[in-house]
Amino acid sequence: MTAIKSITAIALVSFTMQTDFLAEQMKFERVRAALNEKQELLNKILRENRISSDNINVIFVAYKDNDLLDVYAKTKKETSYRKLLSYSICSRSGQLGPKRKQGDGQVPEGFYHIDRFNPKSSFYLSLGLNYPNLSDKRKSKANNPGGDIFIHGACVTIGCLPMTDNYIKELYLLAVYAKNNGQDKIPVYIFPFKMTAQNMTDYFAKYNENKALISFWNNLKVGYDMFMNGQKELNVKVAENGDYTYEP
Repeated sequence: MTAIKSITAIALVSFTMQTDFLAEQMKFERVRAALNEKQELLNKILRENRISSDNINVIFVAYKDNDLLDVYAKTKKETSYRKLLSYSICSRSGQLGPKRKQGDGQVPEGFYHIDRFNPKSSFYLSLGLNYPNLSDKRKSKANNPGGDIFIHGACVTIGCLPMTDNYIKELYLLAVYAKNNGQDKIPVYIFPFKMTAQNMTDYFAKYNENKALISFWNNLKVGYDMFMNGQKELNVKVAENGDYTYEP
């Protein structure tokens, strides 16, 4: 009986911490302003997709060369996501290809998750990514692979994904809703472009001399196809050489 009570108490504490996240975020003026401005719009969109703010998981999928960020969503019990919204990325620095060192101006490419919420960002609101991930660390030859990559407001960037203050309000709230519902690691998949068969042929022709980049993109393509075909969260691991592996 004691063991059962202990498990129940742990579960209750965990649930309380999750459901308190929105309340904690609401202590900040910009989050309150975003909620006042965007709550009705987001609730309408969620209802049309048979989802609610208290029953939502999300995945963010970005395409660098398309300057596009798509939001996929589902209820907590569902296994497959569906596209909810699409946003234009306001600005971009660097070139196609992954980020490998501090100061290179590159936007990362790969599989990440949100690890920070900053309601007092210099760029209005921001969502931090866990760059560098294990793949980045294993593939980087630099002493410092860099860090502090965010999805944020404003329209300036050095390696981040700027969305304008207007759009970051919606993205930030969707992430807060998901976190509040227990989604601790919200996935963010960043691809160089929409990796369709035709696009792969076109981009490979343009970058055919960069064998390392083509190999890297081929590795990303496996994950891209898996997500697009099943629209389920990927179970991504990292091999010793830094390549991504994908488990069922």
